[in-house]
Amino acid sequence: MAFDLSSVFPKLQMLATSDHSSVVSMNLFVALLCACIVIGHLLEENRWMNESITALLIGLCTGVVILLLSGGKSSHLLVFSEDLFFIYLLPPIIFNAGFQVKKKQFFVNFITIVLFGAVGTLISCAIITLGVTQIFGRMNIGPLEIGDYLAIGAIFAATDSVCTLQVLNQDETPLLYSLVFGEGVVNDATSVVLFNAIQSFDLNHIDSGIALHFLGNFLYLFIASTLLGVLTGLLSAFIIKKLYIGRHSTDREVALMMLMAYLSYMMAELCYLSGILTVFFCGIVMSHYTWHNVTESSRVTTKHAFATLSFVAETFIFLYVGIDALDIEKWTFVSDSPGKSVAVSSVLLGLVLAGRAAFVFPLSFLSNLAKKSPNEKINLRQQVIIWWAGLMRGSVSMALAYNQFTMSGHTQLRSNAFMITSTITVVLFSTVVFGLMTKPLIRYLLPHAKNSSSATTESSTPKSFFTVPLLGGSQDSEADIDGQIIRPSSIRLLLTTPTHTVHRYWRKFDDAFMRPVFGGRGFVPVEPGSPTERNGQQWH
Repeated sequence: MAFDLSSVFPKLQMLATSDHSSVVSMNLFVALLCACIVIGHLLEENRWMNESITALLIGLCTGVVILLLSGGKSSHLLVFSEDLFFIYLLPPIIFNAGFQVKKKQFFVNFITIVLFGAVGTLISCAIITLGVTQIFGRMNIGPLEIGDYLAIGAIFAATDSVCTLQVLNQDETPLLYSLVFGEGVVNDATSVVLFNAIQSFDLNHIDSGIALHFLGNFLYLFIASTLLGVLTGLLSAFIIKKLYIGRHSTDREVALMMLMAYLSYMMAELCYLSGILTVFFCGIVMSHYTWHNVTESSRVTTKHAFATLSFVAETFIFLYVGIDALDIEKWTFVSDSPGKSVAVSSVLLGLVLAGRAAFVFPLSFLSNLAKKSPNEKINLRQQVIIWWAGLMRGSVSMALAYNQFTMSGHTQLRSNAFMITSTITVVLFSTVVFGLMTKPLIRYLLPHAKNSSSATTESSTPKSFFTVPLLGGSQDSEADIDGQIIRPSSIRLLLTTPTHTVHRYWRKFDDAFMRPVFGGRGFVPVEPGSPTERNGQQWH
């Protein structure tokens, strides 16, 4: 039987061409990432710019250049992939958020954070869904079902507070930073869980049973995802504490922490849970236990490695979105009616503004009612910043929109094309315009943040999680002051400060049961190169 080489060579040539284009694309992306880092450094003190906006604008400029070079045929280097985003780019960002967060401030404000991040997201989603249901039906943009309208609510309820967090400092404004940061993480998780729940139900026949099942499924995903992250973090702490891996290789310690963190995310995705919630709480648990069980060199390495991975992933996402935003294929479907496209984007922006305001100010009022100390209450200026911080839409909204309205990176339906292009417009407008105004707004509303909060500045050591200023008044809670413990003086104080009371009992339980098993603060591992080790063995 003769073998026809002519049929093979064209395929090999096409494969080689495809591989070569992929290499060229990745080379260009790496070069652009380097450019983003250098330009971001040069613009560090700029009043308007930050690294997110810088990466987005560089991506847009690159897309324009590619569009011109291709003769208007294409502007993208890589097709936007939800898998790339959710599997490779998002986990290091969310994990580092949990790993670096100042846990004390986060958990003191946990009730408020959950109010904003979970309840607020549901309110925002409901308002956006009701708005688009009433308005889009009259605009004749194409066929959209009830599931599409609910998905739009979940997509545009997902905030992106990266721009604001790059301006805020958790040492200078600890309350504000913890609220914005905590709400952002819980919001992302809530939006994704809500989006997945919407996709898994038949919403054409909604009744009370379906609604209860939906709510039960939502709560199950939330709780199960959190528990999986906590258990994975505790398992990593137990393994590293028992085996003293750092005695022989700090590389193994660092590698095990990284892989266990990523494993928690992938296990959640495998079990159809929220990987965002899982990896976030895994990061919190690892920073509380596992990080203290490793050697000093591993602590320094992990802290900077996780931060670096998160920084590169964030920059990559904004660059990616910027380049993909000018993909001509998406815009051809709506090019015949630009006015309608602008109207759809304007409606969505207006609903985002209204949905955000509908919960930030009322929930802040409710939160303030439960707080006794004036330092813990959210004043009007802080409420405005919290409202503003959540107006920006970013990569999570993009990924969810592509998941709902596209197939293989493009769409052939007019209504889907409208939603994709409108999502791109909202993301670009909110990130660039709202993002550019973030620094001036915060400086205007909080002109003396640095001076007024100098007394509450936290150090980077674990002990800083238990300082008195972060707890409010010492009469309301338990705090460590030079080893002495201050406790609430009456049952009334216990009832009026439930968060602090829970923290006090958690501290007692943690010291008595958790730390002896899982290590943590105060655990001193055997460290290579320490005086005791050098007397016995030489590794280096």
